[in-house]
Amino acid sequence: MPDLWIVYGIIALALLFDFVNGFHDAANSIATVVSTRVLKPHWAVVWAAFWNFVAFLFFGLEVARRIKQGVVAPESVGLPVVTAGLVGAIVWDLITWWGGIPTSSSHALVGGYAGAAVAFAGFKVLIVSGLVTIGIFIFLAPIIGMVIGALFMSLTYRIFRRVTPGRVTGLFRKLQLVSAAAYSLGHGGNDAQKTMGIILAVLVTTGMLHKDAPTPLWVVLACHAAMGLGTLAGGWRIVKTMGQRICHLQPVHGFSAETAGAISLYGATLLGIPVSTTHTITGSIIGVGTTRGMRAVKWGVAQRVVWAWVLTIPASALIAALAWYVFALLGWK
Repeated sequence: MPDLWIVYGIIALALLFDFVNGFHDAANSIATVVSTRVLKPHWAVVWAAFWNFVAFLFFGLEVARRIKQGVVAPESVGLPVVTAGLVGAIVWDLITWWGGIPTSSSHALVGGYAGAAVAFAGFKVLIVSGLVTIGIFIFLAPIIGMVIGALFMSLTYRIFRRVTPGRVTGLFRKLQLVSAAAYSLGHGGNDAQKTMGIILAVLVTTGMLHKDAPTPLWVVLACHAAMGLGTLAGGWRIVKTMGQRICHLQPVHGFSAETAGAISLYGATLLGIPVSTTHTITGSIIGVGTTRGMRAVKWGVAQRVVWAWVLTIPASALIAALAWYVFALLGWK
């Protein structure tokens, strides 16, 4: 067994990633509710952080198990691999946060984990079926969010077509508090589990936990707390991109987008599929925007966001592989 301080250091790094994940992805939960001025920014992040944290009370841990066992062959998961993977994910998240680009922290983690493992032992260590599932949902998650968002917005228009705009706005300003909570619950339920999977891999690799043992409660609480604190810090650079640059939102649109995103995330989490909350809410916002006409969506911004999605896994994998080679040069492999 390696020195405990190394194990604890890697777990701390994983929780740092979880914090950065919440920080980077805070825009997913609060952009619509802030841009529609239903909540002031500081109250929006408190609201989102609370629901991020309590998500462990509502969801199982299927996503954590998939990350632990469904991306890289367990025998190749040494501590340098895990550490390099986390470095790749954190660095890519910070780069895209600085650029105000809403990319996927989930796919950055998967890419970093896979890239470090390949640097260590070659492509044979990758679990193709698990990666294919994740890859498919890179494209399916935003499409599902877009379709549900468009359908939900169309249904809302139909139900409230005879109600005055002022009354509709007043009603949905209240309802958006519920939809924002629902989305933040799904965000915490899916995203926090990805870091749980990494910590479980560390504990199993070091012999501190049997591979078939249940997830310790402290791991669950620590991951949700780290994500909640990250959300509380708020990634303000991305909020403007999500809330206004893709399309202009009013409370009724924010409610529909958040509800569509929440439905998509709940389904994925219950099935144990680690999807991107960023992709999901972006698709939902675009779907809602299209109900006002194709020109309501700023497709140039959306195109740049999609390119960032495509680059996330290979970019984080490359950074992680470079980190692993640095560790190897220093004699830690």
